[in-house]
Amino acid sequence: MSSILTNNSAMVALQTLKGINKNLAMTQNEISTGKSVSSAKDNSAVWAISKVMESDVKGFKAISEGLSLGESTVAVGRNAAETVTDLLVDIKGKITAAQESNVDRDKIQTDINALREQIEGVVGAAQFNGLNLVDGTSTDDVNILSSLDRNSSGNVSASDITVERQNLSVSGSVTTQVYDGTGADTGATIVNATPEGAGTPVNSGTAAPTTAAASFVDVAIASVGDGFGYQLQLDDTAGANSLGARTFEYVADSDDSTQDVATNLYNQVSAFLSATNETNYTVALDGDTVRLTRANAGNELSVTIEADTAGNTAGTSSGGLAALQAVDVTTDAGATAALTSIETLINTAIDAAAAFGSVEGRIETQSEFVSKLTDSLKSGIGSLVDADMEAVSARLQALQTQQQLGVQSLSIANQAPQTILSLFR
Repeated sequence: MSSILTNNSAMVALQTLKGINKNLAMTQNEISTGKSVSSAKDNSAVWAISKVMESDVKGFKAISEGLSLGESTVAVGRNAAETVTDLLVDIKGKITAAQESNVDRDKIQTDINALREQIEGVVGAAQFNGLNLVDGTSTDDVNILSSLDRNSSGNVSASDITVERQNLSVSGSVTTQVYDGTGADTGATIVNATPEGAGTPVNSGTAAPTTAAASFVDVAIASVGDGFGYQLQLDDTAGANSLGARTFEYVADSDDSTQDVATNLYNQVSAFLSATNETNYTVALDGDTVRLTRANAGNELSVTIEADTAGNTAGTSSGGLAALQAVDVTTDAGATAALTSIETLINTAIDAAAAFGSVEGRIETQSEFVSKLTDSLKSGIGSLVDADMEAVSARLQALQTQQQLGVQSLSIANQAPQTILSLFR
């Protein structure tokens, strides 16, 4: 049945052409924007996911910049700690040279003072963007934002890399005690010295044992308490006369054990013998006992021990590198004490450099990871919303052809009522 009021063919052709034009508009939009999902109306779920991921990319870009700043700051601290370590090693060389009695110790002390001032300069200049990790002005940790962690519920939490400050400052002081031998002496209850083969220990404050009739002397720490002072005097002027006379001292605190005291005295003697290349005598540690041994019968070593429970005087010691202020090699006692002190200071600087190096490596690794993660997120976003240009190009050609055919079809359908006129001629 044909009708001049209702042209079903034209309506079908018109709807088809509208659909083709709609798809053609969408295709042209993909071509112009480069995205298959450019707004929420294109695909609301995919658009929402992509926007969340884009916000994460922005966040990680800021994190990457922060990590670069943090890495530079830590690198400055590490370089400063390494430089300080080298300078302390130089000071150790000066202290070692001062162990000889026939050197100009005043000039050596002048060199040590100059190196100490150089350390102060290095520590003071070791700042990046105003932040100094080694000057000891603060003990607060520095937190460097390293990541934004999003869980399955969409909640975001921040992760940090913590950088611990290291105190390499030469200024400042901590009150300690220095042995002066003026306190009450409790004799055998504190420390004993026993020559090899002797039946009774020679107690503190009595005649000094020697290695003349024995190959070694044992110095045993029998008792310890807060503020107890210990002094070990070695003298071989009657024997090989290579060691000379040397004094080693230590004052215990509340945390020390008898083994701690013995270890400290052993370290002092060992450092001295090593620095002077002394081979006529050796020292060993066994628990809370220090053993001094001669090399041969021609070596005679006089060992004098003293101990007291009070009377020690205040002095300055650690607190960063503050103990450098107390280094004085102009005397035998000062030169000997400086050997042990400088080892502690060198270890402090080495530990600081190692700590910074470890954190710097961690920051570098995290920075590389954030960079790769950002690239992965960008790729993921692209796979969700970017248009497949090859497919779009092919679809455009097809839709343009369909549009032309649709126009032809609609034209034919519109001509159908005209054929009805022939029925009335």
